[in-house]
Amino acid sequence: MSAERLAAPFGSFADLLRENACAAPARTAIAHGERAIDYAALDDAVDRIAAALQREGIAPREAVAICAGTSIEYLVVFFACLRMGAAAALVSPALPPAAIARMIADAGARRAFLDAATLRALEGANIRLEGAVAIERSLATPSATPAPIAIEPDWPFNIIYSSGTTGEPKGIVQPHAMRWSHLQRGPTYGYDARSVTLVSTPLYSNTTLVAIFPTLAMGGTLVLMAKFDAGEYLALAERHRVTHTMLVPVQYQRLMERADFGRYDLTSFLAKFSTSAPFAAELKRDVLARWPGGLVELYGMTEGGGTCVLLAHVDRGKLHTVGQPAPGHDIRIIDEDGRELPRGSTGEVVGHSAAMMTGYHRRPDFTAQATWHDARGRRFIRTGDIGRFDVDGFLVLVDRKKDMIISGGFNVYSTDLETVVSQHPAVAEVAVVGVPSARWGETPVAFVVARGGEPCDASEVMAWANTRLGKVQRLADVRLVAQLPRSPIGKVLKRELRDAYGAR
Repeated sequence: MSAERLAAPFGSFADLLRENACAAPARTAIAHGERAIDYAALDDAVDRIAAALQREGIAPREAVAICAGTSIEYLVVFFACLRMGAAAALVSPALPPAAIARMIADAGARRAFLDAATLRALEGANIRLEGAVAIERSLATPSATPAPIAIEPDWPFNIIYSSGTTGEPKGIVQPHAMRWSHLQRGPTYGYDARSVTLVSTPLYSNTTLVAIFPTLAMGGTLVLMAKFDAGEYLALAERHRVTHTMLVPVQYQRLMERADFGRYDLTSFLAKFSTSAPFAAELKRDVLARWPGGLVELYGMTEGGGTCVLLAHVDRGKLHTVGQPAPGHDIRIIDEDGRELPRGSTGEVVGHSAAMMTGYHRRPDFTAQATWHDARGRRFIRTGDIGRFDVDGFLVLVDRKKDMIISGGFNVYSTDLETVVSQHPAVAEVAVVGVPSARWGETPVAFVVARGGEPCDASEVMAWANTRLGKVQRLADVRLVAQLPRSPIGKVLKRELRDAYGAR
């Protein structure tokens, strides 16, 4: 698929798959373990499932749910939804059964493709879903050709559910126009028909999808890992001569910690990407020093809005930042009252671009809370992140708004404290949270994972850190933990740390 095709104002990803199947039918599209599917077989399977959904009366713009682990079938069903105009509602199979059922119901999905493990979990919880089918059997659908559908830019491409195990479902509706804008930047990062992309994060995550779609749009090969393992990842990268990958920072950390990292041939890499969580400058430096190919950090949200790009291999003096706004992306800083702040001020990050969600599914209240308008009335999406632009226009993130600690009336940014504590020789990982304090309102507490083989004393780490922190920043406690709780895409779950501390 040529870059010229993506220069069109709008197009359909499903049509690109068809064109790739015509141009290179025998080329491997997706590989997973010992299985693989070429472009001709992929296109045929997508047709069969799309036609089956049409026979069932599923209409364009209607939601079809997918809740399953990583597999070729997952992507075939997803692409079939796109071909016949349905929106794929992506639900994490790691959630409790009640939460899975709640999200599928919120999407209004009459058809839900679930893997065997999810079906068993729902059955064990005495939850019966109408319209649930086993995704493993989806490729057995009889041959058929779907009726052609003219996809419109504002139609929903997918709904990604981002909420946790409690509370109301929060489905992010991404339109086809938003995904097309993602595809258009693919050639910029070297994606073409020779690309081989390795992904190891869940398929329901936007982190993973932003690497999958440009690979297949350009006619490249996608290699799937169902569960990340550092040793297996390196072996797959060497065996498949991988050129592109998307990893979250904790995965980079696990890879670079391996004593045998240098034994693997990684010279095929052209571009490595990271997003979803803070990426320490020292870790970036280590990746740049020992792993061939470029390193690109993408800062943005599943909701879209503004994206910043850090070409770490180019801007090596800016590794403490998340880069500059991508072309066509307008990013501003606002205060707590919604007033725009001048360059250099610290406040909430908001962004506008062609890549923006339609809104939260059936939740205009949540959508309104996530929206800011500039003086011209243009819609921006609020990130909930606190940051500032430096003199060169690079964005420096300070903290998550909800994670900022207000101690004695002063704003204390947990990332500042984490930067200091992480410099202790016995500390491998650290997360700082604010906990209730009768004297200060909130006070900071650090959760520390000790570096392997190093003695680590919590009281000594606290004393060491507090001599290096400002008076209002000082830690009230340090707790040693075996590991930090993380989401499937590597984000530290600070709420769990707060809850665990309060339950002592």
